[in-house]
Amino acid sequence: MCLDPGRTLARQKARLLACEHYHVIFTMPDDLRGLWLANVRAMTNRLFATAHATLDQLLGDAKYLGACPGLIAAIHTWSQTLVLHPHLHCLVTGGGLTDAGQWNPVRNGFLLPVRVVMAVFRGKLLAAMDAAVHKGTLTLPDGMPLRHWAMLRNNLGRQKWNVHIRERYPHGTGVLTYLARYIRGGPLANQRLVASKQGEVTFRYRINGETSDRKLQGLLTLPLAEFIRRYLLQVPEPGTKVVRCYGLYAPTKREALAVCRAQLGQGPVVEPSVLDWQTACQARGDDHPERCPVCGRQLVCLGVILPARIPPPSAIPWEVVA
Repeated sequence: MCLDPGRTLARQKARLLACEHYHVIFTMPDDLRGLWLANVRAMTNRLFATAHATLDQLLGDAKYLGACPGLIAAIHTWSQTLVLHPHLHCLVTGGGLTDAGQWNPVRNGFLLPVRVVMAVFRGKLLAAMDAAVHKGTLTLPDGMPLRHWAMLRNNLGRQKWNVHIRERYPHGTGVLTYLARYIRGGPLANQRLVASKQGEVTFRYRINGETSDRKLQGLLTLPLAEFIRRYLLQVPEPGTKVVRCYGLYAPTKREALAVCRAQLGQGPVVEPSVLDWQTACQARGDDHPERCPVCGRQLVCLGVILPARIPPPSAIPWEVVA
């Protein structure tokens, strides 16, 4: 999990290439929710790996680009109503570095045919999951025998999957900011909460339908237990990397990135200075979190309470776990 989205955003912005970028979204079919819940970490890794392999294969093909692109991907697992909805947002460079070391832009502002992307993504992900199921590295949901998984796999192989290639952007900053905002704010921003009373929670959600009005909103009221259940579905497991970089944006591709920057008229990457919390607070002037909101005097720190350390499951007696 990204602990400091603001710092990560600044670092990634400093590495962006001065070229057009595309926003590509890969979505897991709803029929795979059970498999996802039974294997959250493994399914997360497969979604990242398959999206990267799909774009890398197609953009590496001379038929489309014939070059290695830059890719920054972020995982989201929620819908507007907090229903489990795993999908991957990918920021893709509108060009790449060829084997000959030359920057090659996309042709006519066209990244890839979306139907081809969908078919390759679908085939790769189904094949990877099927192999993992037969190897025993993916656990089938309770009550799903192997023959039912085979039927589901075959049905999904004939369906149209939800893959979108959004319009091109003159730079990637806007999409990066969008991703960072969701990582920092989580699945539900505070301003969307309307009420919490009598054991129920009411919040606003954007109505997605045939209308193009993205501001069209509705209200949803859920029992408190159901609201908490849906919210906790979106909490990533400890240690999960929710943002991952591939291709030219991978940490191991600094030299290739430098070559592209030089050809695009950019200088070397300049790492942004780390802004500590004291400096950030001072910049806010009178609205200083270390000042008493009543008298305005500086607050005095009397001590720091560290979070309690939770022992690993192996160190807890089975009687307690049970």
